[in-house]
Formats: sequence, structure tokens, C-alpha cells
Amino acid sequence: QVQLVETGGGLVQAGGSLMLSCAASGSIFSINSMAWYRQAPGKLRELVANIRGVGDTNYADSVKGRFTISRDRAKNTVYLQMNSLSPEDTAVYYCNANIIPSTTYRSSDWWGQGTQVTVSS
Repeated sequence: QVQLVETGGGLVQAGGSLMLSCAASGSIFSINSMAWYRQAPGKLRELVANIRGVGDTNYADSVKGRFTISRDRAKNTVYLQMNSLSPEDTAVYYCNANIIPSTTYRSSDWWGQGTQVTVSS
């Protein structure tokens, strides 16, 4: 029905940068919001950043000034540019989207499969 596919994770040295992408596909009527979450080993999943519309963004305090979330509405894609990475950013990063499917016209949250980001010291 709806699918979210993340790309862009990997291994990077501290101080480096990575960009994550997440493309939504399927029977989509509209997307209300898109977001990135992360979960480190032994920790709860936490919100990293979200975006509604074009410029309405919100960031976790731990990533403010280092990460930037953006969205291409035409491509149903959300990006997360991550700069000045530190080992504390190591986690599985998950894409999330609140989507109204064209099959039901009822909004619900959808999740990607997750992509590993590992920052070495």
C-alpha cells in the first residue's frame, strides 16, 4: 500500500557528514509530515527531526545546528543532512511519515526499515 525506503547510512569518522534519504511510494493521497527517528543500542527510539509543509521544522536539542531536515514534496522524499557527526550519533535511523493513502483517506504513520549510521572516533 505505502512503502518508505531509506538510503544513505554507513560508516563515517567523527567530524564527517552523511546524508540520509527516504522515499515514500505507493497509493499516497498526501503526506502530512515526515520525520527521522533514531535508536541506539539499549536506548529508546527518539525523534531527531521532523518537517511539516516546507519550512516548519523541529529538531532534537542534541542535533540542532548540525543536522538539517528537508523535503522534496514532488518526490515524496525527505532528507537528513548530518554534519559534524560524533560517536554519540551512532544508531539505526528510521524514517517516519504521516500519510493519507488514496485507498482509505485515513491518515496513519508509516515507518521505514531503518538504516545504520556508525560514527567512529
